[in-house]
Amino acid sequence: MSDQIKTAIVTGSARGIGAAVAKRLAKDGFGVAVVDLDEAACSDTVGAIAAAGGQAVAIGANVADEESVQTAVDRIASEFGAPTVLINNAGITRDNLLFKMTVQDWDSVLGVHLRGSFLMTRAVQKHMIDAKWGRIVNLSSTSALGNRGQANYSAAKAGMQGFTKTLAIELGKFGVTANAIAPGFIETEMTAATAERVGMPFEDFKAAAASQIPVNRVGHSDDIAHLASFFVSEGAGFISGQVVYAAGGPKD
Repeated sequence: MSDQIKTAIVTGSARGIGAAVAKRLAKDGFGVAVVDLDEAACSDTVGAIAAAGGQAVAIGANVADEESVQTAVDRIASEFGAPTVLINNAGITRDNLLFKMTVQDWDSVLGVHLRGSFLMTRAVQKHMIDAKWGRIVNLSSTSALGNRGQANYSAAKAGMQGFTKTLAIELGKFGVTANAIAPGFIETEMTAATAERVGMPFEDFKAAAASQIPVNRVGHSDDIAHLASFFVSEGAGFISGQVVYAAGGPKD
């Protein structure tokens, strides 16, 4: 890879928001490490990037596992180029009311979202500091404000916001910015699964959500990808420690 091309890591990018962000960053000229738990599952995203003339590599990693993360980041740096952009997008849901939520439900969600973002950022920040330039974008959610049946997810996404602001304080002097995107309702496999879980056709589920959104539609993965693209751009170098609610209108 050319030394002129910066390397970006996007976790959880086999599908959904992560895949859209990976494709957009490749379009912007970044070499993209498409990271997900199953390396084979990354092939569609990598293939789409390559077909569009971009550069990408599939990397399998468990972001909640320290050794797996370090191995993945070392491999990316040696085979693809030192990463200076990190999108912490990997996430799971294990929704349930508090009295039904198991310890495993809690630990799994906090592990992927918070532990995973911590481990990935800690492993990548050295490359950013060495380059005296870096961009970190963390995916939070409007659920950070609280959401019935999501005590674990809400806690994790609220934690992402505090994590982001602390990264901005600690890493700013090294030319590294950190910002968070908090999406509202985005049409993905995850929201489709939620509709199925509550027993509602997905189209009806989306329509109900859209009726509560000021722009009168649900969000799409590309909506988040556009915002991530801005945050990692040179023009966003004076913006750090911010949380942007991408929810089609004012947050509650």
